[in-house]
Amino acid sequence: MKSLLFWVVFLKLVLFGNGHGQSRNHHPLAPAFFIFGDSLVDSGNNNYIPTLAKANYLPYGIDFGFPTGRFCNGRTVVDYGAMYLGLPLMPPYLSPVSIGQNVLKGLNYASAAAGILDETGQHYGARTTLNGQISQFEMTIELKLQPFFQKPADLRKYLAKSIIAINIGSNDYINNYLMPDRYSSSQIYSGEEYATLLIKTLSAQISRLYNLGARKMVLAGSGPLGCIPSQLSMVKGKNSSGCVTKINKLVSMFNSRLKDLPNTLNKTLPGSFFIYQNFYDLFHDMVVNPSRYGLVIPNKACCGSGRYGGALTCLPLQQPCLDRHHYVFWDAFHPTEIANKIIAKNTFSKSTKYSYPISFYELAKL
Repeated sequence: MKSLLFWVVFLKLVLFGNGHGQSRNHHPLAPAFFIFGDSLVDSGNNNYIPTLAKANYLPYGIDFGFPTGRFCNGRTVVDYGAMYLGLPLMPPYLSPVSIGQNVLKGLNYASAAAGILDETGQHYGARTTLNGQISQFEMTIELKLQPFFQKPADLRKYLAKSIIAINIGSNDYINNYLMPDRYSSSQIYSGEEYATLLIKTLSAQISRLYNLGARKMVLAGSGPLGCIPSQLSMVKGKNSSGCVTKINKLVSMFNSRLKDLPNTLNKTLPGSFFIYQNFYDLFHDMVVNPSRYGLVIPNKACCGSGRYGGALTCLPLQQPCLDRHHYVFWDAFHPTEIANKIIAKNTFSKSTKYSYPISFYELAKL
């Protein structure tokens, strides 16, 4: 009974909007928004699978109104992205509310601990890898979307106009390559070779999405993982910006290749449009120059334990910091709602400063 009541409340809040979900824009910039990724954008899929990677307890969601499974005190960057498009917040694919007409405006397939590589994050237990998320998208099209379109051409047009966001890759480092005791990848590949492997794998996954009908895709670069509290808590040597240089160099190898992907894919996949979101430079600037963004504490988790609050992430009913709007990081790994809002304002917008080759707005209008 309690879980039924929760879903009634959740349905009202998220799908019909109660200040959180519903945008005031009655003419959305896109018919739907489909989200793929990891815990940075998971809206609650991991609530439904046997995994250690869950955020379905307070204080997670403290500023959302209740815990939803988002790894944040409030909204994620793609929540703001949906609002910018004039769409409601996207329900998790595995949620009981993701049925009927509720799926027509989009779904969120993201799963905490997931990576580009299937083995990434396996020490957490179950998670839906990017390959698995794409299979779920395929099932969505066949079983949930097709009944709403009388003609195949109408469904193709709907998918071609929809926005596909892909925010993944961080776990392939922090829950794979940077865990030599659990994963062999760092013994097999150099940093450059590993970045090449990730991009080659991701490129094939994107081609799969394209073959299913996706045309407008947003590729989010990885943030500066050497600046997150979890990594700061483990490492003694940091550079002048207060981040772990070695880790940031590894991530930059991935990002430089990801930024080049739109050039390749726009040519090889006819009718497709890709943009790259430069989260790295924006987030790094927020860490190095927090006051520029109205932030105060750039390296400590609002909810966590140990050095930088990064040794142990946010535990059930743990008391978080009270001045959350001053913090860049919510827990050992993830940004606060205010940080997500700042990132979204600079990437899911008309701005081209951190969006290449065109803005998110221009992509939506194509």
